[in-house]
Amino acid sequence: MLEGAEAPETDECCIYKVPFDIRKLNEDAYTPRVVSIGPFHHKGHPRLLNMERHKRIYCKAFLKRTQTSLDTWIRHIEGEESKFRGCYSDSLEFTKEELVKIIFVDSGFIFELFWSTYYDEWSGNDSFLLKPWLTTNIRLDLLLLENQLPYFMLEDLFNLSYPSRSASSNNKIPSFIELTFDYFAYYNRSNLLFHNVSIRHFTDLIRTFHLQHPKQRRSLRTDESVIHLHSATELLEAGVRFKDNKRSNCLLDLKFSGGVLEIPQLKVEDWTELLFRNLVALEQCHYPYESYITDYVAILDFLVNTGRDVDILVQKRVLVNWLGDSDSVADLFNGLWKNITHLNFNDSYFRMCQDMNAFYRDPWHKMKSTLRRDYCSSPWQTAATIAGIVLLILSLVQTVCSILQVIQQ
Repeated sequence: MLEGAEAPETDECCIYKVPFDIRKLNEDAYTPRVVSIGPFHHKGHPRLLNMERHKRIYCKAFLKRTQTSLDTWIRHIEGEESKFRGCYSDSLEFTKEELVKIIFVDSGFIFELFWSTYYDEWSGNDSFLLKPWLTTNIRLDLLLLENQLPYFMLEDLFNLSYPSRSASSNNKIPSFIELTFDYFAYYNRSNLLFHNVSIRHFTDLIRTFHLQHPKQRRSLRTDESVIHLHSATELLEAGVRFKDNKRSNCLLDLKFSGGVLEIPQLKVEDWTELLFRNLVALEQCHYPYESYITDYVAILDFLVNTGRDVDILVQKRVLVNWLGDSDSVADLFNGLWKNITHLNFNDSYFRMCQDMNAFYRDPWHKMKSTLRRDYCSSPWQTAATIAGIVLLILSLVQTVCSILQVIQQ
């Protein structure tokens, strides 16, 4: 029994089953809806079986357009099978033959899907997959941490399919990383270029898209944690102003200076929770000491406690609420950080939170905010306040003059 005991994880491990305490909060956010990729969810749910036929159709279509043979793919997959197993956190209860079939079909499906999307070439057999609801769900399924193939395997098989691609600089066949960037372009908010990018899988790519601001790439980490940060409502009452940081394409580029908290605009959509949950799960499992997405989620969890906080951030254009209900958005952010182990914190975020807490504690800021809110909230109210002050001064002057006149008499 002991001779057969081996460590389940290796240095290549990068695809994980989401930890139970995190997964139980919203299992749907980690489970594919229409298509399974890789071994974790292979034939895991009846609703995924319908796509198996379409995956085989797409795989066959891609092989027809390539410069390689079916046997070449199979031999390469068999040679990398042990390395492939080492990329998964859990032991895979599949025979070598079963695993080769999974890799073969899923890879071919992804290649044909990305190729058709890149060139906008769709055949008559694509009418089913071109339904908008299905294309959206397929793209979302390909973001899930548990629904991945190692990127090295995909890239190797694609390069085997076009061995002459790199032979000439004039060759127009795109690289697989180029196809990948095109397929996930919607999430590439930072406009990252595909040159010299190294990723482990598609979930890792989405995380990479969000780490492109120079401050995030070289940010130091601190072992100190943020104990508390006041909510958006409390900070607003203390005089903090919220502003959409339009100058930055990086979602994580938060700044606080001169009483102004600048936050790049975030569109809260139906898939926002799914995206953040999988990115946080990836960092919990693979990047526990570089958890920049988790840091961002922590800040949002502090800022948003109620629907009132959401309304404030929407009014300031920091959030765009496409869910409709403010309380639903608040519940979303309040749930993202539950059961999360946070070992360290982005040093720039930590200092930013300290500055905001210090700003909140200053009574002078609260006093100015109260005066501005109660007496200068609109042009008419400001004019009325000024007029009242002028009348008060004039009354005071008149009183003083009357007293002086009486004294002189």
